[in-house]
Amino acid sequence: MITVRREGEGHVAEIVLDRPEAMNAISTAMAQELGDATRELAADPQVRCVVVTSSHEKAFCVGADLKERNGFSDADLIAQRPIARAAYTGVLDLPMPTIAAVDGFALGGGSEIALSCDIIVAGESATLGLPEVSVGVIPGGGGTQLLQRRIGWGKAARAIFSAQKFTAARAAELGFVEELVPAGQARDRALELAEQIAENSPIGLRNAKKAMRLGADADLHAGLEIEDACWRATAFSPDRAEGVRAFAEKRAPRWPGA
Repeated sequence: MITVRREGEGHVAEIVLDRPEAMNAISTAMAQELGDATRELAADPQVRCVVVTSSHEKAFCVGADLKERNGFSDADLIAQRPIARAAYTGVLDLPMPTIAAVDGFALGGGSEIALSCDIIVAGESATLGLPEVSVGVIPGGGGTQLLQRRIGWGKAARAIFSAQKFTAARAAELGFVEELVPAGQARDRALELAEQIAENSPIGLRNAKKAMRLGADADLHAGLEIEDACWRATAFSPDRAEGVRAFAEKRAPRWPGA
């Protein structure tokens, strides 16, 4: 049974979480499919932006499949771990810009999938949070690292240590979510934003993301060196030549790069 689908044939691709009977709880099979989907997209030179969505109107993803895990031995849990990590890091490491479209519940691993994206668009009815300590584990899909980088140490510590859940409005106030939209409209807005992003240079988009990601934890001097390397990789590309030419000719660019 397919639980993760890829949709879209142009420059914008969707990763659709599609296990509605379990509110997209992440089973081992679903984690494997998410990792496979991200590997496929990462290698596709035509894709300029990726939107992660859900087929369930009331849930983006409720986190790990605890019913499956309830039957796990320690050996089973150890065997699942690299599959789960590859799913989350697959989203995080996509070279093109990524947007999470969150409506309904995004808890635990669901919030971690969203946090692995560059931008989160949430419907007003969304609920987000990392409640893992309430069931005896910790966020293990990047949550302890990604949330603090978005909202700061103290706010992230309070949220994680107290297993706090956020309304979409509160998440937006904290900077957990970049854009708040009416309930049920997160996917439409995310796709609209993705189309706007995809109008830009594919080489420029990938190198801008690379510079931001690699420089995020570097000191300023090292970050500027990273930026310079990414600038050089872009400035001497066919995209730069086409961009300047299109500007001079007052027309839309026809990007050759990927």
